[in-house]
Amino acid sequence: MKIKGSLRLLLHYVAVSVRGQMQYKTSFAIGLVAQFLLMGVEWIAIWSLFARFGNLAGWTLPEVALLYGMANMAFAISETAARGFDIFGYRVVKQGDFDWLLLRPRSTALQVAGLEFRLRYLGRFAQGAVVLAWATAKLGIGWTLAKAGLAAAAILGGACMFSGLFVLQAVLSFWTTESLEILNTVTYGGVETAQYPLAIYRDWFRKFFTYVIPLACLNYFPALAILGRTDPSGVPAVIQWMSPVFGMLFLLVTLRIWDFGVRHYRSTGS
Repeated sequence: MKIKGSLRLLLHYVAVSVRGQMQYKTSFAIGLVAQFLLMGVEWIAIWSLFARFGNLAGWTLPEVALLYGMANMAFAISETAARGFDIFGYRVVKQGDFDWLLLRPRSTALQVAGLEFRLRYLGRFAQGAVVLAWATAKLGIGWTLAKAGLAAAAILGGACMFSGLFVLQAVLSFWTTESLEILNTVTYGGVETAQYPLAIYRDWFRKFFTYVIPLACLNYFPALAILGRTDPSGVPAVIQWMSPVFGMLFLLVTLRIWDFGVRHYRSTGS
């Protein structure tokens, strides 16, 4: 019953946010198109790279497009649904507004998630979906139920992983008051990293984004399974198929860390 009530409240937050954005339809449409075009420019840069060099460590443009599409779709979902944690430091903690969230008889994580739900980021999702569809056509992937399920789970797991990073960023605000910009290297920088095969990076870098922050589970391992490729570092196929679960577990762990931060929160006094 408690979970059902929390879900109902979250959906209410989303509905209120969507209604507010729909009051300015032209502005909403411009923001959506702008996101789509902005990401299109980024894709052109990747296309130019392959037009010059042909392949990247044995990966062709359509194969990288598969990584690109999955990564950006996952990040777009996270940007839309977890935006509240991204703005938490300067919009909530710094202004002392977190105190009144604590007075409400609901999960603080749920309330923060509902602070802002920006639909314009779905422009990024649409652009990633277009690139993913193009990659599928070029590669001639025979989508079985298992492969389609893995791709969907990878996008969901990636969204969970990026949301977990936003949660960690918000947790640090309990002690630093403002969000640390260095964390953008693993959030916004992480999605840039995930657009390319992890095998091209140095060994320490691959290990960090596999065992510390499970970025490899976002799209790289699932893409290997979908394409039938082997991992140069020897990660077995069973792990590739299971990898989206680690993104979801990462979010659960960060939410426990969030609870720890809440228990040690001290008001700004403002």
